[in-house]
Formats: sequence, C-alpha cells, structure tokens
Amino acid sequence: MIEVEGITRKYGELVAVDDVSFSIGKGEVVGLLGHNGAGKTTIMRMLTGYIEPTAGSVVIDGMPLSEARLSIQRKLGYLSENAPLYPDMSVVRYLEYVADLRGVPRAGRPAVLKRALERTWLTDRALDPVATLSKGYKQRLGVAQAIVHEPEILILDEPTNGLDPTQIFQMRSLVSDLSQKATIIVSTHVLQEVEAVCERVIIMVQGRIAVDARLSELQQSNRLVVGLGNPSDDAPERLREIPGVGLVTAADGPRGTSYGLELEAPAETVAPGVARAAVEGGWELYRMSEEARTLETVFREVGAKEGRREGSGREG
Repeated sequence: MIEVEGITRKYGELVAVDDVSFSIGKGEVVGLLGHNGAGKTTIMRMLTGYIEPTAGSVVIDGMPLSEARLSIQRKLGYLSENAPLYPDMSVVRYLEYVADLRGVPRAGRPAVLKRALERTWLTDRALDPVATLSKGYKQRLGVAQAIVHEPEILILDEPTNGLDPTQIFQMRSLVSDLSQKATIIVSTHVLQEVEAVCERVIIMVQGRIAVDARLSELQQSNRLVVGLGNPSDDAPERLREIPGVGLVTAADGPRGTSYGLELEAPAETVAPGVARAAVEGGWELYRMSEEARTLETVFREVGAKEGRREGSGREG
C-alpha cells in the first residue's frame, strides 16, 4: 500500500529525515514515534504530498507520489498537528466545505456528513461556530475532516491532543473501527495510545529509523524473574548453570530474593530447569514469570542506546 524508499528531507544544512525506507501493507495500523525533532511530522508531510523529499521516493497504491499527487491525495485523510479550521464557519458547514473539496458527491453528502459527525461525537455541536469550540472539540473536528470522505489511508498526527480521558477512549474505539477498512499511521507522544491501537511501531531518532517491528515482538522479554525464599549462598551460580541462562542478577524482595535471569533460550525451555534447581536446593519457589516489557521500556532503551552512541562520538 505504501512504499517509502530512501527519502531524505533537508532544510538548508539541517537534515530532518535521513535516508528512511519502510513499507506499510494494506490494513496495517502503524505507530510513528520519536522525540520532538525526530522527523515524524516531516515524514507525514512527505507521505501526504504537502512537501517533497529532497531525495528518495514514495509510492502509494502502486502510484509514485511525484507523478500522481492528486490521485493519491484523494485516497488520503490527514490530521495535521494543528488542523486548519475556519473559525467563522459552523461545524457542519466546515465539514460540508471539506467534503466538497474532497469530491464527495452532492447527493450522498448529507449521509456522509451525518456519519462523520456521529463518529466524532459532534452531532450536538453541528451548528456551533468553530470559534466557540474547546480545544478537545476542535480536535474532534480535525479528525472529522480527515475521515469525512472515508479515505483508504489515514494519517493522524497527535489525534488525542487536548482530549479528556473519556474522549481518548472514544478516539481509540474510532481508530479501531476505522482500521477495518483503512490503512492508518498514528503519530503520538502517548505511548499507551500506540499500545492500545497499533500493530506495529516505527521509532525515529534524529531523522532515522531506530526500530521498525511489530508491537508483539517488541514486548517479548528475554528475562525471567524468579522469586526464591531461603536461597542458598550459591543460588546465583546454580541458576547460571541452567542451560539457556546467561547473566543472573539479584535483588531483595518482600518474601525473599528476586533473581533476574537473562535468557539465551526460550523461557519455556528454561523454566523446568529453574524449578528443578529450586527443588534440589531446598529453596521456596514463590514466583517465576517472564518480565513484562512495555513500549515505554523499549522507547527508553532506544534513547539510552542512541545516547551511548553520541557519547562515543558517533553521529546519530
């Protein structure tokens, strides 16, 4: 659906995006993450045709963006970080204006507008001037204009910005609903949102891709946490002798000692050896579980890794 090959974007001497390549299949929901200045927004603007790459190519639905910009843009819905709203229009008039720009047939327009208003919980505010809306309602309207023509590809930059907890939950539901028919790219600073709605994550660092993987893969851990009561002094050494166990670290816990086992083999093949060692050692085994990894953990690891590279004098 989306093929990006070696795109670079420069602003004078500043390289905002540096030789980035990735592909996104039809129906995928991908989270685009990174600190401010990492290049996320620049990538989204290049994908939507708002700016051109300095080098590289973008192909969407088999069409080069450089040659079929208008045809591709008809397939796209885009929520920019600050959606361009017209304060003197009413909510429904603004959506009607966008629908007209998007080429929605006049005969079917009332039904399309009604559906967009309902999906973004704006029906009760349809006749209100945009200028009177709160930040949260304006954000909903920004999403409504992005989906009013029911695009095949939806690109959302900070879709939950300004929303309260209830509205955030509603937005998650909407993204899940939209993903049944659309390919979606979501950029956000709220990592929990990515975990809730995305299948895959691309993490940008200083204009380059640092991570591109499915969320389920990133959340897999290579550590086993083992809680032991009354362990012997040689417990770390005996745990380290178990096939598939590498480094062993220990920390005091409320019921004994907690050991972190770095695994060199799948956890299910190591666990029986841990249980056997506990029985043979006469230890109380009160806990054994794979360490949970969140997206926040992965994000911190990527940041720490890049920080070490900078400290070693390598450009990032």
